[in-house]
Amino acid sequence: MSSIIPQPVSKFYKVKCPECGHEMVIFSHAKMKVNCLRCNALIAEPTGGKAIIHAEILEEYA
Repeated sequence: MSSIIPQPVSKFYKVKCPECGHEMVIFSHAKMKVNCLRCNALIAEPTGGKAIIHAEILEEYA
């Protein structure tokens, strides 16, 4: 039997910066550009839906 309650599509990701290796948690549907807190490299950019993630995804949180 399928669930009547809809499940969210968005998630949080633990990502690793491609430039310096700093790990941080970001939202999958980010509405603003996300930069690394350590080296300011671009991590994710918005598209109007799911963000384009330029970093390695280490973990996924529902």
